[in-house]
Amino acid sequence: MSAHNNAIDVSTLFDLTGKVALVTGGSRGIGKMIAEGYLQAGATVYISSRKAAVCDQVAGELSELGPCHSLPADLANDADRARLVGELTQRAERLDILVNNAGAAWGAPFTEFPEDGFRKVVELNLTALFFLTRDLTPLLIAGASPDDPSRIINIGSMDGLKIPTVLQTGTFPYSASKAAVHHLTKALALELASNHITVNAVAPGFFESKMTKTPLARFRKQIEQNCPLGRIGRPEEMVGITVYLASRAGAYTSGAVIPVDGGTQVT
Repeated sequence: MSAHNNAIDVSTLFDLTGKVALVTGGSRGIGKMIAEGYLQAGATVYISSRKAAVCDQVAGELSELGPCHSLPADLANDADRARLVGELTQRAERLDILVNNAGAAWGAPFTEFPEDGFRKVVELNLTALFFLTRDLTPLLIAGASPDDPSRIINIGSMDGLKIPTVLQTGTFPYSASKAAVHHLTKALALELASNHITVNAVAPGFFESKMTKTPLARFRKQIEQNCPLGRIGRPEEMVGITVYLASRAGAYTSGAVIPVDGGTQVT
């Protein structure tokens, strides 16, 4: 269908056939949900995570859904991040979708918060995200066009929209870094628009993941009561928003920060 044809073919509106995607933190949790959704929508997906054996295993499992490749890397390590960029550049002529999902959290009382923990969270959640995006921009430009822009999707957090209180402990660098990711998303949307690249952020609430395993075990009732919809998120709800942003349906959306948290950010 022509980009300027007035007829709308809903059957292909969310189709990602032929697209190439990289999902960081793609071996578990929200990243794995997104990778599964992209594969089912027809994309070729590269997943990255710090532990090579796990990344390889999950890529093998996901290959039952479509072409999925493992690119393990510690994105907070400059040399390892550069190696990932180099390997992807050798293996793919272009990158249509970059999902910056890799992240870390750390909770501790204000008076006892460790400096190394603070730095680790900010380094991975914000600094590594910026430089990976910068270094992959040539690959994103390679496949971009005015009618079909390349897509950058940053995974922020509802904690970057409001100060979290339900966990009853300080997550200072996590909240601050995710708020910074939201703002950086808008800055990059302006910076990269002329290159036909859209940049958006998703701000999830609680979904099942390794990061949320302990909080959900300890505070699930309070978490659900704190959410207007009274529950945590489901995998298809994360897949839905990220497929939308990556598909023809989302080609005119850029600079947005979209909460997917059951309305928790407005409480």
